[in-house]
Amino acid sequence: MKRTRILIVDDEPRLVRLVKVNLLASGYEVGVAYNGGKAIEELEASSYDLIILDIMLPGSINGFDVCAKIREVSNIPIIMLTGRAREQDRIQGFNAGADDYLTKPFSVEELLCRVRAVLKRTCYLEEYSTCPAYGCGDLTINFAQKRVFIRDQEVKLTATEYQVLYHLAGHAGKIITHEDLLTRVWGAEYRNELQYLRNYIRNLRKKLEDDPGNPKYIMGTHGVGYCLAAK
Repeated sequence: MKRTRILIVDDEPRLVRLVKVNLLASGYEVGVAYNGGKAIEELEASSYDLIILDIMLPGSINGFDVCAKIREVSNIPIIMLTGRAREQDRIQGFNAGADDYLTKPFSVEELLCRVRAVLKRTCYLEEYSTCPAYGCGDLTINFAQKRVFIRDQEVKLTATEYQVLYHLAGHAGKIITHEDLLTRVWGAEYRNELQYLRNYIRNLRKKLEDDPGNPKYIMGTHGVGYCLAAK
């Protein structure tokens, strides 16, 4: 059986060794790149299932740049690492296409938990298979192909963005509470991470709405949750 392959992109040798040893012990195959350029070369040469990507990298290509370049061609899940806990860095990471975000220092157990959660989210559920497609206005979602269209033009979503939209579409016309949506997409341990959800809803609206500030597809009820417009 093919083992899950993870690429670590970080310029701190001690952290890389620590993370690599624990990932190997958990049954993953691991590759390493110490700067952005090498990370892109490694991804072009080999196939990976997840990337652990530091923001602050040496050279002219930082983690945000690497993430954005990857998103031009791939939806591979990305966990971004940073030594700074600033909200603007987190938002920039999500905007670049990150699936999760971890602030240094972190415990190995927390990182492994995030890895398992992100990989699980990439295995799409099939609970809405009896409804092969969703359509409302210019928005169409093909569940079978896991593709999203606006006015017949495909919209590229990250794995996590698709999961958020997928669960909203499966309950179109009904409000899903923040806690329920966080649990469905990220897992029970994320049920209070409201900022995660807000960042992803913001990104989805930018990609799907003509006027993200006045949405007609993804609507929110303050303090309660979100709802996707009924068909």
